[in-house]
Amino acid sequence: MIYVFLANGCEEIEALTPVDVLRRAGCEVKTVGVGSKTITGAHKIPITSDITEAEVTYDGLEMVVLPGGMPGTRNLEASQTVLSAVKYAAENGLWVAAICAAPSVLGHMGLLKGRNATCFPGFEDELAGANPTGESVCVDGKWITARGMGVALEFGLKLAEVLQGRETSQKLSESLQCPRG
Repeated sequence: MIYVFLANGCEEIEALTPVDVLRRAGCEVKTVGVGSKTITGAHKIPITSDITEAEVTYDGLEMVVLPGGMPGTRNLEASQTVLSAVKYAAENGLWVAAICAAPSVLGHMGLLKGRNATCFPGFEDELAGANPTGESVCVDGKWITARGMGVALEFGLKLAEVLQGRETSQKLSESLQCPRG
């Protein structure tokens, strides 16, 4: 199970592109509405989540994904459910992925110390102890971070790759007309 947490003010493309790619890859993905089942993205697009925070369980959890956007990132960080899920994933060696401003949540939690990470330019100081790489998508152990909306498809394909294998990710990349090296 993969949880993609959606909060009011999230960047819609960063939130939904990984959901789409992961579902195409055959992964079980649940979008989780923070504060409400229906949230409104940063560009006023309403999104109905699969479940609410109250329905979150850790049974079968494989990955937690945090999309960026403002004030979505701040709203994610204000949620005890989000912080608890990230902490659970970290403590149990599960995948944690964040894009754009959302890696700052991980930095504020002290989870990026000594790790390579990337984020939206200007948020590097929020990565507390990380080595900011500037890469589009950065993988360090079970931690995946990405720069922003323009790399949302690359981010989604990397998530699919770590969960379903390179061959699956490559086939998806080709079918989406997004060739990768």
